[in-house]
Amino acid sequence: MSEEWTERRDRMVTEQLRSRGLTDERILAAFRKIPRHLFVPEAYRREAYEDHPVPIGEGQTISQPYMVALMIAALQLQGHEKVLEVGTGSGFQTALLSELALEVVSVERIAALAGGARERLATLGIGNVRLRVGDGSLGYPEHAPYDGIIVAAGAPDAPAPLLEQLADAGRCVIPIGSQRAQTLVRFQKRHGRLHREDLADCVFVPLIGGHGWRAEELHD
Repeated sequence: MSEEWTERRDRMVTEQLRSRGLTDERILAAFRKIPRHLFVPEAYRREAYEDHPVPIGEGQTISQPYMVALMIAALQLQGHEKVLEVGTGSGFQTALLSELALEVVSVERIAALAGGARERLATLGIGNVRLRVGDGSLGYPEHAPYDGIIVAAGAPDAPAPLLEQLADAGRCVIPIGSQRAQTLVRFQKRHGRLHREDLADCVFVPLIGGHGWRAEELHD
């Protein structure tokens, strides 16, 4: 079975990532290495390498492989960076970031998801990740500033605390828009000023928190 999973990962990289113009070899190698199926509930495991999001419980999803790769590519990581991830989820993106950055700080609002992610990362021997439970829209100022910030949930606007915690020359990648559709946006900080670039249309679960959506604002 392990050989089949390896073949599926290789096919995912070739057909879903490289064919769409994602050519950063470090990112492609990380996608080949990290066993995405281990981050998907048993009931959906056969869908782990398909070209769509997959439910992971608690009303959350593991994003489409291409979207994960696109967001990580927008950070332009070289390997020496400290990265803040907002929305640990299953821990799959966290594991990828651990391969591509020096240090990862990941914040998850839902304790049950954070616990599962912590176990998976430990099983894979990943040791350069600090995982915290809390309101990710507030960032994690204790370890700021960050060279890269990646937000795996849609926000009505870029949370001010995240942009404040971004290092100069750093990049923040975040979906911004309504609860049903967003634009993937990259902010780059240069000499203290923020520069915005719209990258792609996307659909993410809502970012819930003090600088995101309030729970009572959510639509069914």
